[in-house]
Amino acid sequence: MNVNEDFTQRVLINTAQLAWQPSPMMGVDRRMLDRIGGEVARATSIVRYAPGSQFSPHVHAGGEEFIVLEGTFQDEHGDFPAGSYVRNPPTSQHTPGASEGCVIFVKLWQFAPEDRTQLCHDMHQLPRDTAGEKCVSLPLFQDAHEEVVVQQWASNTALTLAAPQGAEVLVLEGDLRLDQPVFGEQDMPRHGWLRLPVGDVLTARSGEQGVRLWIKRGHLAQIRLPTDGK
Repeated sequence: MNVNEDFTQRVLINTAQLAWQPSPMMGVDRRMLDRIGGEVARATSIVRYAPGSQFSPHVHAGGEEFIVLEGTFQDEHGDFPAGSYVRNPPTSQHTPGASEGCVIFVKLWQFAPEDRTQLCHDMHQLPRDTAGEKCVSLPLFQDAHEEVVVQQWASNTALTLAAPQGAEVLVLEGDLRLDQPVFGEQDMPRHGWLRLPVGDVLTARSGEQGVRLWIKRGHLAQIRLPTDGK
């Protein structure tokens, strides 16, 4: 299955407009943003766990990176409430679920094979008040392959993001208006997702309430795919 597999093109998705699709596990549905592969895939998705749902135990051969957007995600390592940013590297394993339900943004099979850094950040550590600054930023992860941050932009602030090795932007709160429409769309509301190809530059402006963004850069210079069928 291929979804938005051409990484030379900009992709902008208002994720709230996508239909939920069932996963192989009852009670777990997803909105596919990009994907190359079947059930084992290089994938970026919004995933919804119904209350009491759970996945079977599994190993992340290609790594897993996720943000809890709503509710509380759970596994044997603990409870991860909304605002959690989690990286589970290749060879990690867990049994995910949500006793009261949750929604997560998740990326699979996109780690450098040698990465073994497992971490969790509370993105609420970044203040919502920029205290007179146009932008405040909280680093989440950085290595030789990529950089991940969360940023808070003041209201009606011009934003420029260079993506020499590609980038992704997810709106966590507020909204963003692009200077260059994508497929006729300019607005990125809450949970809107944008993928920028290598060499692209984003110019946009935050809305009246400001905007909080999750930004990932550098990881699209090399597109990693599943290699072992697991």
